[in-house]
Amino acid sequence: MTVSSSGFISVTWRRLWPLPALLLTAGIFAGIATWVLSAPVRAFEESEELFFRNGDAARGEQVFLAGQCASCHASPGQSDRTRLGGGLPLASPFGAFNVPNISPDPIDGIGRWRGIDLANALMSGVSPDGRHYYPALPYVAYARMRPEEVRDLMAYLRGLPPVAGRPPPHDLPLPFRLRRGIGLWKRLFLDRSPLTDDPSHDAAWNRGRYLVEAQLHCAECHSTRNLLYAVSDDTRHAGGPDQEGTGLVPNITPAAIGHWSDDDLVVLLTTGRTPDLRQVAGSMADVVRNTAALPEPDRRAIAAYVRALPARPSPDMP
Repeated sequence: MTVSSSGFISVTWRRLWPLPALLLTAGIFAGIATWVLSAPVRAFEESEELFFRNGDAARGEQVFLAGQCASCHASPGQSDRTRLGGGLPLASPFGAFNVPNISPDPIDGIGRWRGIDLANALMSGVSPDGRHYYPALPYVAYARMRPEEVRDLMAYLRGLPPVAGRPPPHDLPLPFRLRRGIGLWKRLFLDRSPLTDDPSHDAAWNRGRYLVEAQLHCAECHSTRNLLYAVSDDTRHAGGPDQEGTGLVPNITPAAIGHWSDDDLVVLLTTGRTPDLRQVAGSMADVVRNTAALPEPDRRAIAAYVRALPARPSPDMP
């Protein structure tokens, strides 16, 4: 038995030895493919750096307001919304994100950034040193902005006061500290195609669509998420749990506010007052501080687009 079985084992092993080798080879190739596919991909190459110089700061201020930059990046505990020292903690199912300093401070902020660095951060979620940013920065929406508006935004940011001090790093457990996987997530959910005008709608609707979907990034809050934590198309703008899991964000499609008029929405975006005379609070109150400073035609464009959204029922809450 011993002698015969050794021969049997020898023959069997010679027949089966390619299987471990094949599995090892497949694993190596899968690892290489994953590493390549998850690599950070910048929206703009160094050859385009000149384009992002010499923006218009006055136009950049409008981008700053519509993009809700101060709502997250203004230093907490003070009233000056141009002091962008960061530090606001953002709770999430993955851990706590601490909003970074984006003031012109050359050490703790973005004072050494170029315009192209800001463009790649906002429109591809890639840092100047080539790392993925977490999509807590809403680059999924900002990716559809016009590059010249990022150029103008940088001109505006450069004129703001530098703020010293760097917030603590994000407080995330493993595996969420490993940013490389974000590259695979981007392959699925980051759409960089520009929002071109739809000729079947008027200019106000097209302007409102651009503001709502690209700059204001309304869907990032007013939607539920799928299993990979991307905005669900089925509940886009239909509300759901807030990002911190402490409340509900309202449905802003006609299924919930179809009885509102354009004027009702303009009043909300200007004063924070709803048609039933309630006052918005929390993060929406901060949004209104920004929209109130936009030109009235922009607020009317936002209203026109929101009132024309597909009516979607609010998702069932657990």
